[in-house]
Amino acid sequence: MMGERTVMQEALFYGFSLERHVPDDHLLRRIDRFVDLSSIREHLRAYYSETGRPSVDPELMIRMLIIGYTHGIRSERRLCEEVHLNLAYRWFCRLDLAAAVPDHSTFSKNRHGRFRDSDLLRRLFEATVERCIAEGLVGGEGFAVDASLIKADANRQRGVPGSEGLPADATSHAVQEYLAVLDDAAFGAATPVAPKFISIADPASRWTAAEGGFAYFAYSTNYLIDLKHAVIMDVEATTSIRQAEVTAQRRMIERTQDRFAIWPQKLVADTGYGSAENLAWLVHERGIEPHIPVFDHSARVDDTFERADFRYDHRHDRYVCPGGKELRQYWQEGRAAKAKPPLDGLYKYRARKADCDGCALKTRCCPKEPMRKVLRSVHEGARDMARDIAKTDAYLVSRCERKKVEMLFAHLKRILKLDRLRLRGPNGAKDEFHLAATAQNLRKLAKLIPAGAPAMAG
Repeated sequence: MMGERTVMQEALFYGFSLERHVPDDHLLRRIDRFVDLSSIREHLRAYYSETGRPSVDPELMIRMLIIGYTHGIRSERRLCEEVHLNLAYRWFCRLDLAAAVPDHSTFSKNRHGRFRDSDLLRRLFEATVERCIAEGLVGGEGFAVDASLIKADANRQRGVPGSEGLPADATSHAVQEYLAVLDDAAFGAATPVAPKFISIADPASRWTAAEGGFAYFAYSTNYLIDLKHAVIMDVEATTSIRQAEVTAQRRMIERTQDRFAIWPQKLVADTGYGSAENLAWLVHERGIEPHIPVFDHSARVDDTFERADFRYDHRHDRYVCPGGKELRQYWQEGRAAKAKPPLDGLYKYRARKADCDGCALKTRCCPKEPMRKVLRSVHEGARDMARDIAKTDAYLVSRCERKKVEMLFAHLKRILKLDRLRLRGPNGAKDEFHLAATAQNLRKLAKLIPAGAPAMAG
């Protein structure tokens, strides 16, 4: 028999508990164990007035942002709607059924003011790193670093030629932030080369076609991760060129060492980080083994001898060619005594013209030059160390472990939906990258630390 039509009847009283309606295995319940926002109010106290009406609770806004970034809700307007309707979201935000949800405009006002002035989102991210360390998820022995392009909120068809610069009437928040970072090595000072196009909407973003296909405006998010469980140790926003990404790598390593007193034994990265200067910085200034392919352009395609065919004699500071002849920097002792470090960072080793003239291998060595010359970087010792490491079994393991940072970028774009920025300017990129890295670390904690389980061994 067909049932009768159900008619909703409002009850005068309800015995309702949000706590009972959130499943034990819900992601937010598992994340909530690791979210401690008790210090936020004290941290922000100096940025609030002592008079006037009470403002929206900053802890509530942060909890809502955590929901948005852990669940891939990119719009703050939609986030407010979801928190209004979803019981689990209300439970995580500590809102009862009758409590009002803040307006979406509240986030924008606080982001441009208190949150950025107090560096709150950076503090929030570092709190997740501290919790990962406390739970034993950080090994501290090996790090990996990489960068990924994230499209900027800028129309690729509305750029102006880089040689012309910005129009005089461009005065938006993003333009002001762009002017503020012109001398920053991670943005404007990363390279003297003018970009092909500049976006009026977000001039700090970089016109790039690094991934192939159509070019677009983008920022780079840089991750420094611990290899034990792929915990994000630091994150940095930069313009999308390799020089800026190498600068970000140095800043992240320095911050991690200063902030958490963790000194890794090795760093794993791709060839883009294998310049002589960067390898020397890792080896000589930080004492870190570079598990990085050496960036080397000495290979030749004309079937003549390459630099690798010349043996370097450390004891006598000379090269020996395939024909057994010497190449030296100076053939006169007086000139050697007056030598100064080269301005271009390259030592030049030359053979004797008489040795090359009578050599049967000249056609394969220097057919167009009177004598052979070999260049050696002032940082060649660090490059040699990286080459030696590349021959070990540990290096093969490192190459596999480097995929962990690439998997984090895939998770960032596919699961958290951050394949395009919603905020503009360098500060907008920093805000989004900090929140996304915070969300990924919280999800990592929720996955690896079951409810009621003791901390993992370090």
